[in-house]
Amino acid sequence: MTIGTHPLSGNPLQTRADVQRAAGDLFKPLLPYFSPSGARVRLSAMAAHFDQAAAELEGFARPLWGIAPLVAGGGRFEHWDLYRRGLVCGTDPEHPDYWGDITDIDQRQVELAAIGFTLRIAREHIWDPLDDVQKKQVAAYLLAGRERDYVNSNWKFFRILVDIGLIHCGIEPGAEKREIYLDDIDGFVMENGWYRDGPIRSADHYIPFAFHYYGLIHAALSGDAARAARYRERAAEFAGAIRHWYAADGSALPFGRSLTYRFAHAGFWGALAFAGVEALPWGQIKGYYLRNLRWWARQPMFERDGVLSVGYCYPNLLVSEGYNSAGSPYWAMKAFLPLALPQDHPFWSAEEEAPDDGETPVPLREAGMVMQKLPAHTVALSSGQHYARWRGTAEKYGKFAYSTRYGFSIEANDRHFPSAACDNALVFSRDGLHFRMREDNEAVLIAGDRLYAKWRVFEDVSVETWLVPAGDWHIRLHEVTTPYRLDVAEGGFAIAKPEFRAWTEEVSGACAQVATAADISVIIGNDSRTPCVLSPLSNTNVMAARTLVPQLRDTLEAGTTRLACAVLAQPAQAGEVPPPQPEFPEIDDLRELFASTGRSVPVFEK
Repeated sequence: MTIGTHPLSGNPLQTRADVQRAAGDLFKPLLPYFSPSGARVRLSAMAAHFDQAAAELEGFARPLWGIAPLVAGGGRFEHWDLYRRGLVCGTDPEHPDYWGDITDIDQRQVELAAIGFTLRIAREHIWDPLDDVQKKQVAAYLLAGRERDYVNSNWKFFRILVDIGLIHCGIEPGAEKREIYLDDIDGFVMENGWYRDGPIRSADHYIPFAFHYYGLIHAALSGDAARAARYRERAAEFAGAIRHWYAADGSALPFGRSLTYRFAHAGFWGALAFAGVEALPWGQIKGYYLRNLRWWARQPMFERDGVLSVGYCYPNLLVSEGYNSAGSPYWAMKAFLPLALPQDHPFWSAEEEAPDDGETPVPLREAGMVMQKLPAHTVALSSGQHYARWRGTAEKYGKFAYSTRYGFSIEANDRHFPSAACDNALVFSRDGLHFRMREDNEAVLIAGDRLYAKWRVFEDVSVETWLVPAGDWHIRLHEVTTPYRLDVAEGGFAIAKPEFRAWTEEVSGACAQVATAADISVIIGNDSRTPCVLSPLSNTNVMAARTLVPQLRDTLEAGTTRLACAVLAQPAQAGEVPPPQPEFPEIDDLRELFASTGRSVPVFEK
């Protein structure tokens, strides 16, 4: 159900003209929120960890990721006077809407990258009409920002993008610091085209639009032939892996932080075209791109006035991080990069093609995942990853399975174990009230299409977990060693909860199953745990505001206990029953397999 204005409503998103229209329609709801000077976009009183001036700069700058390609490719944008006025006022220390002085590791550095990019591909609209005094002032602000230190992560690309814009405007900021950061970025490279985001090895949905996206822009615009070749080669290799994160309906895997940027990840496919990288046939690249935009156009992700909300499929602050302001979601405008290309570019002229994903399951060692491309959704079996302690980190990186249809849930109350969603997670409580789940790993291995992880939920409680794909199902096996009694719960996939109790529950033996008119979710234990169906707290799941989760619960005694379950979720078909339960492998056999063929997952080296 859509409430209020939906800027993408009625747009078929099949042609270049449709995408041009989408870029303009997404921008229009922001116009009433520009300050009179044009320098700030004031959307909400909600706060990020940085100051409000930087948040309002974010609202000003992020739409440029879409606007600049739109006009570079010949599209119309009627508000350049607003942006020129805002650029001048925002960089003027004497103006009330001044964006503020830039310090080391400052959010302003992030947003200046969009301005640098705009100077490079739309200079005649935002730079050339300024007078000499204004140009000097704007350049001084950009130069001051790029001289500061940046976060040791994908942020290092932001200095490079500022420099690309300044150089195009006849201002050489000096190559030394730029080259240092370009070398540092090369140090983040893993195998098979993957990057790690800084010193902590996370490989999430951020990588396509926070590394490859910028690298491909650099390849297309910098004139640095040697690095351009490396960026193109990495992106082509990476495309062969990241395509497995997409389902046939265009949805992409929600996994990791910064989900509020939504269809920014479609920018990867557009960036391939922008840099001329035919990593897959152009029709397939176009298909991944347009199907994803169409999927997002069906989601109720807007506020009543048509402004993009903070959240994922719907407005939801629980999914956000401390660095998300009300303007943050407009990084989604990165998806419009291919609008800079002409209509006759093969990306636009090719016929959209269905994916050719080959066999499933597919192991992705760098991400510590095994991808199951199922008929109605894609599932990632995940060994878990390490990341900084943003809100919901354990849920965003540490669950056993993630789905393009069912997403995952973030716990809203870790002081009430009885209501824990624990979808696709094994959750423990020492007092029956507070609870913990996997946050990190001590060891991770992959053997073919099977995963192993050793982790601790408490310092003195160790868990070993094996994940095994099994047709439409997947199997989880755990060995838990604890010196005291523990309550334990494990959940299957969370499915959308309909109105008026329009669902059925089957709880018998070792099986918990819940079915609606749209979906069915099942968990079957091969141990002594008790099955149940839980309705978690509202707004915890990233896909659906209310959900139902089948679970297995029990109390473990001190010592070592083995747990096993099979898990399935799929759309409900009239009269259809779930496929037969798979056979459970033996833990001892899996130990032998991993001892002989297991390879460490590099994403967990700290």
